[in-house]
Amino acid sequence: MDIRIVDIAKDFGGTGALRGVSLDIRDGELIALLGPSGSGKTTLLRVIAGLEIPSAGQVLFANEDATNLPVQHRRIGFVFQHYALFRHMTVFDNIAYGLRVRPRAEQPSRQEIGQRVEALLDLVQLPGIEKRYPAHLSGGQRQRVALARALAVEPRVLLLDEPLGALDAKVRKDLRRWLRELHDRTGHTTVFVTHDQDEALELADRVAILNEGRVEQIGTPDEVYDTPASPFVMAFVGDTTSMPIELRDGQATFAGKRLMADIIGSVEGQTQLYLRPGDAVLVKPDPDDLAGTVLGVRRTATGRRVHVRLDPTATEIEIEAAASRNVSVGEAVGVRILKGRVFSAA
Repeated sequence: MDIRIVDIAKDFGGTGALRGVSLDIRDGELIALLGPSGSGKTTLLRVIAGLEIPSAGQVLFANEDATNLPVQHRRIGFVFQHYALFRHMTVFDNIAYGLRVRPRAEQPSRQEIGQRVEALLDLVQLPGIEKRYPAHLSGGQRQRVALARALAVEPRVLLLDEPLGALDAKVRKDLRRWLRELHDRTGHTTVFVTHDQDEALELADRVAILNEGRVEQIGTPDEVYDTPASPFVMAFVGDTTSMPIELRDGQATFAGKRLMADIIGSVEGQTQLYLRPGDAVLVKPDPDDLAGTVLGVRRTATGRRVHVRLDPTATEIEIEAAASRNVSVGEAVGVRILKGRVFSAA
């Protein structure tokens, strides 16, 4: 089912948590709401669920106005960060709960509930644990049970509020892959909230980046990473540093020295050049290149991240170097800028 968010605003005591948010979510799409704390992503998810009523705007489910529809009538599956499983109930009873509390005329038979729970446990790859209690499960298992419970009511939309946030790094990585595979098998329209850029880029078909209650950009993972719409998006999605430059007729200079760099964007005059760590390289000191001093070096999974102070402005940037590159704190190095991005003032 497709969802349309039209000019949604939500105020809490005079503070605008959402400020005119519009978003089209396609049928069967897995979309991530990504942003820092306080950006409005969880509030937007709760508005879609019916747990918050917007101050203005509309929520449309398949072109039907659902703005004031009670949460129990929206057929939403909601999964919280901290599982929200009933501790006194077995796994079976947790998953069956949503089916058992339906109006009597809509309740499946006991046999149908049993078959449904068994099928869902197979789907989430946890067969045979229906008699266990949540306290006897790992964090990853509890989150899978929470997903099975959300799917039991055959929701039109699945909403996930930082579903992997309470798990350790290894389990999160494993569950990311599993969650994507689960979505591909079930085909539910799914909206999930995260502040983890890697999670959003790996899982989502599209990513909506929120900042201060507004959507800064929406696009595929490649689009938001490779063609960010603003300095905020570039800095939030991927590691970014910046340096002051002067740009005239497409030619960039830094502290009076010409940069032989590919500049993406068109701005005249004093501006900031935004760089990914791979947008510059370390070279031997040379008058034709920028001069810098190494302030720090740390190992990454793919190489070394070198923290460099550029002379004479004391601007600090980070550069990705090969693991085999020996560099030490205090060393004088040359820096060659390969490319960077500038943004027009909005």
